[in-house]
Amino acid sequence: MAEMRTLRRATEALELLLGGAGAAGAASGPLQATQSAALLESLDSRVAALEEKFRRDPRWGELQRLRAEACEEAWWAAPCPDTPWTFTAQVLLLLLCLKRCMVLLAAGYCPPPPDSRAAEAAPPLSPDALSISQEKTVRVALQLVATLGLCPYLLPGVGLPLRHRTEFSALVQHVVSPGSTSGAMRRLYATCTVLLEMAQHPSLGSLLLTRHLGDLLAGLCQLAFGPTKRKGDQAEPQEERTGLTEEERAHCREALRDLLDRVYQPLVVRELLILQGGSRQASCSSGCEGERCLAPAPAWLRRLCGQLLSERLIRPGGVEAVVRGILEGAGAGAVGGSDAEAAAADWRKCDSVARILSSCPQQSLSLEDYCRQVCPQILQLLLLPDQLVARQFQRVAVTTVLTMAREHPQQAEKYLLGPMLEPLLRCLEGTELTLGDLPAGAVLVKEEELTGCVESVYKVSLADPEPPAVLLASLQPALGALFSLCCFTKQNVSFLRAPCQEILQWFLEKYEREAALSAVAGLARLGGAARFLHPLCQFLVASGGGAVVALKEAVGDEEEALYQKVSSEQWQLEQLVDLLALSPGSSLAGDFFLRCLKELTDVAGQGGPKMESVWLSGGSAVSLEQCCNPSLEPRERELRVLQLVAMLCESISDALLTDILQVVEFVAVTLQRACVSGGLVEAQTLSMAMGLVAVILGGDVQLKSADFAALKRLVPLLEEVSRVHPEPVIQELAADLRVSICTHGAFSPESVCSAAQSTLGKREAGETAHKAAAAANGGPAERPQGKGPEPTVTLPPMPAESSAAVGPAPVAPGRLPAGKLAAGSSLPGSQALQELLLSAYDPDIPSRAAALRSLSRLVEQRDPEALKIRDRLLEVFVESLGHGDSFIYLSAVQGIALLSDAFPEEVLPPLLARYESSPPGAQEAWPVETRMKVGEALLRSTRALGDLVFSYRDRLIHVFLRGARDPEAALRASSLSNLGELCQILRFQLGSVIHEVTSCLAATVKSDQEAEVRRAAVHVVVLLLRGLSESATESRQPAS
Repeated sequence: MAEMRTLRRATEALELLLGGAGAAGAASGPLQATQSAALLESLDSRVAALEEKFRRDPRWGELQRLRAEACEEAWWAAPCPDTPWTFTAQVLLLLLCLKRCMVLLAAGYCPPPPDSRAAEAAPPLSPDALSISQEKTVRVALQLVATLGLCPYLLPGVGLPLRHRTEFSALVQHVVSPGSTSGAMRRLYATCTVLLEMAQHPSLGSLLLTRHLGDLLAGLCQLAFGPTKRKGDQAEPQEERTGLTEEERAHCREALRDLLDRVYQPLVVRELLILQGGSRQASCSSGCEGERCLAPAPAWLRRLCGQLLSERLIRPGGVEAVVRGILEGAGAGAVGGSDAEAAAADWRKCDSVARILSSCPQQSLSLEDYCRQVCPQILQLLLLPDQLVARQFQRVAVTTVLTMAREHPQQAEKYLLGPMLEPLLRCLEGTELTLGDLPAGAVLVKEEELTGCVESVYKVSLADPEPPAVLLASLQPALGALFSLCCFTKQNVSFLRAPCQEILQWFLEKYEREAALSAVAGLARLGGAARFLHPLCQFLVASGGGAVVALKEAVGDEEEALYQKVSSEQWQLEQLVDLLALSPGSSLAGDFFLRCLKELTDVAGQGGPKMESVWLSGGSAVSLEQCCNPSLEPRERELRVLQLVAMLCESISDALLTDILQVVEFVAVTLQRACVSGGLVEAQTLSMAMGLVAVILGGDVQLKSADFAALKRLVPLLEEVSRVHPEPVIQELAADLRVSICTHGAFSPESVCSAAQSTLGKREAGETAHKAAAAANGGPAERPQGKGPEPTVTLPPMPAESSAAVGPAPVAPGRLPAGKLAAGSSLPGSQALQELLLSAYDPDIPSRAAALRSLSRLVEQRDPEALKIRDRLLEVFVESLGHGDSFIYLSAVQGIALLSDAFPEEVLPPLLARYESSPPGAQEAWPVETRMKVGEALLRSTRALGDLVFSYRDRLIHVFLRGARDPEAALRASSLSNLGELCQILRFQLGSVIHEVTSCLAATVKSDQEAEVRRAAVHVVVLLLRGLSESATESRQPAS
């Protein structure tokens, strides 16, 4: 083809003019001249050789014709005595001819249809494609055009100077003479016009813009926005001063905008940054010794680049482009490459980028407008799926969010934090939901939205040890939904569990203490501003391992809805206590515990109605309904506070009170409750509280002046207790403690020392398990001598304080039961184990509970000495079930469950026998409450057995069925409740006894006279139908 031959001739002409394909690029050959005269002679000889070739070779006639056509249209190609410009003009003409040949070839090319027999073969190349050698020639030609025809005509400070490039470029600076200002601008305009025309072609444009975009931008900026006036030139017309008309300058401005919009944006940002402040970032070239570094850019250019960068920033995807351009241009290498890790680790680079993004540019209309356009893009950086660049971008985004939250809190809350938390806030209580005709199960918050919300909050919140106040304030309304999501993830396997939990911990730790306590109270549904998920919404497991918010299916049965509500609230309370236990070094749990105690004290001081005992676990549906009745809201709150106090003591009693001030506050609350209740607080509780004060004053704790100031708060309370309490021993101890506090421990009566020793003895009972284990293994069991560091104060369990306790205490104060352990009796096992068995019958409740817990721990650790006397341990645990204090019998239940896990054949039969009737040899029947506790122990034991429980399935079911026929209504309801839970443990694999179970339930529902028993039977039926699913209704169809 003629066009193909012409294209080859054009590249050959370029090679001839350049003196070899690699002459300029490799800085070798005739263009490597080091003297100006030699360089000018070399350029002149190359132009002469090209002209000679055109005259002598007729094969170049077509190319000569194209060059002549281009020369007619190019005013800048006229002959002139300036050798460098003549050489540059010839190169530009050949490049235009090359481009026209490539356009003609592409226009006449018709690609062949694809061959199905060679589907994997590469498609044929377009005829205008350049070879590797031709591309190299064009690349060298473009470099010479930029060096000879563009850079010498730039104003000082515009672009990278020639002396800071290569040795050849430094030589060109002394060879090329810009001449007058107008002439230089005309030549610069001609070069930029040709290069812009070259950039329109895909292949030639990629060769040009990848290497010379900065030079082309510098030329266009000077042509379009350069200064038009100088001192003394005010009277000259603009065309004479600049060499350009206003139309030409407008054309340059339009070309600049078009070029900035077409090119890869991070590359544009990088070149604009170099153009704006390259003088501050570049370093001196090694070949310019003695020369100064880059001169600062002119003010007009800095303003122009700032405006152009601002326009890049507010474009769609502009933030990502700016971040990429800055990180790559700051020496970070390619984003995501091997240098990207080092760039992400250098917090200074990320911090500088964040400062740029968080500062409103002067070109923006307002800060509000800037934030509205940029902030959504910043949030998108937090969730980039590309793992290669995620670390860098997330660090920049997090720093930007925190910086804006400090400097512009109102805008950050409106445009950053609000949209970030919107998926959690969308379905809160009190929010108007636009449901329309959405069916049950319709997704309101998708998995991607909820996951992105949690991950974004996690990244932002945990990045700063001192978060801004607006971040905490914005997160507070979503705390209830976040806590509900955390509780939901605890019931399933979800990757959102850890982020939710850490966000909650971080919030409660960083929030102001009083506000954090109010937040915890709100999560416990004790008031406050906590807003949970909307009643019509629920969390569901998503396919990707996360969660979604969907519409809840309406529950027709009111009792079932009530059961679900109470179960959910109970589960959330347990998770709240676990959350408080995750930070043992924090005093938040202790402060919240003291707040709950104060609330109980206020209730007692108001003379509210006395709370009756309500079974919160395993109780009847009637009791649950009474607790949740809106008309009994104060009673419900009191019950919840009591339950929280019990759960805190049960779960984190060892680390509940972490400092002296909290212990003093606890004692003050206890004493105040004793004063308010008129002496109804049990003597054991007061002895324990005042014993703690005695220990503090006894010298075991190093006290400071602030501690004595806190202790003086107890003086009026101790005086009141010594006056109103009915027992003389308590009165005397309170009076002596008051004197000891007032004298700062200088006067310590004997009663104070005795109380301190007694309290320390109770604490040592909790350490006896470790002594027993050490003695069993042959290790030392002695107590180390000397004073150690300041001891951690352990809160003893709270004994029951109501005179209507469930069941009488099995022993009288100060005495062991007849026929049981005595101080001088011979006991098996080590001395430490003997002490534990003796303490298990101690009349003091904290000591007895600690002993039972220690024995349970020995069984759990499979201590050989303890397992030898397992019959005696079982007897101790079973007898402790009859105690009225919940901490005692719950400790016994735990010990029985651990024993049954190790020896089920020896533990379960006696328990089953005792549940049916009174123990053999007993003079009177066991109370109903005690038998119900045995039932709870049976359930704990079956849970511990796991799959082994199936071997005891029939016996357990028969025992509970017989209990459903007991004369006592409470035991009947408890037996049915235990039966339902046992069915769940057995995974509803009841075997042949399913008919007996259903018959019993049907008879109870129809004929039992007590409403609570009937409700319990209905609840078991609901559990069975839910567990058996569709198979239950299918099996009942023949019977109907």
